[in-house]
Amino acid sequence: MPRYISTQIAVPDSPLVKALVMLQTIAPNIWHIQHDFLSNGLSISSRMTVIRLQNGNLWVHSPVPLSPELRSQLAALGKVEFIVAPSKTHHLFVAEYLLAFPQARLFGAPGLSVKRPDLKGISELSSNIEPEWQSDLEQIFFAGIPYGNETVWFHKASRTLILTDLCQWWQGDLSFFAHAFASLTGVRKQLDVPKTIRWLIKDKHAAHDSAQKILAWPIERIVMAHNSIVDQDAYASIKRALSHF
Repeated sequence: MPRYISTQIAVPDSPLVKALVMLQTIAPNIWHIQHDFLSNGLSISSRMTVIRLQNGNLWVHSPVPLSPELRSQLAALGKVEFIVAPSKTHHLFVAEYLLAFPQARLFGAPGLSVKRPDLKGISELSSNIEPEWQSDLEQIFFAGIPYGNETVWFHKASRTLILTDLCQWWQGDLSFFAHAFASLTGVRKQLDVPKTIRWLIKDKHAAHDSAQKILAWPIERIVMAHNSIVDQDAYASIKRALSHF
């Protein structure tokens, strides 16, 4: 079965507090941390993924709130070189990281600079692989869904696909409303493209072409923002999910 990473909510002075702010290892040179929050009354979680590049510096994907403990952990792993807002919906905590790591460069989804004019100096992601990380990562701009303008990545050394909202799998103990939402959108029982994402497709041909490019990668693991990590039968799972396009 795919691995599920616990999303327990800690309370003040609980032993869980320290554990939950810790980055957890996914594979060599890849870590993650989850953030639990409410969105329109719905209890959900989001994941930040961190990769240590071959030069020893860090690539931080979809930032979560930056606690003092998390900042120290990142500093212990390496220098934060790149901060990535992978879509127009995953950007809320970027400013905290730019303030904490002023030497870092910000890369953001097409259109994010219009949505967040306060974020200065954004380098816009495109369909081209950024030369700064091309030794470690492949990337594809998933076209045809302009609401999010998501870019997806493939970490070559670990054969890990990194997604934001494109595919999801809400496993584990969920609140009643979160369980109902995941079931209605098709992401409770298996990895899938949520119906809420499918409804946003504006160009089916472009989305299909993007999906086929992803499937050309030798994927052995899938890391998603919401909420699972799939490290068994990953390629078959993503192939089935992307068959919607």
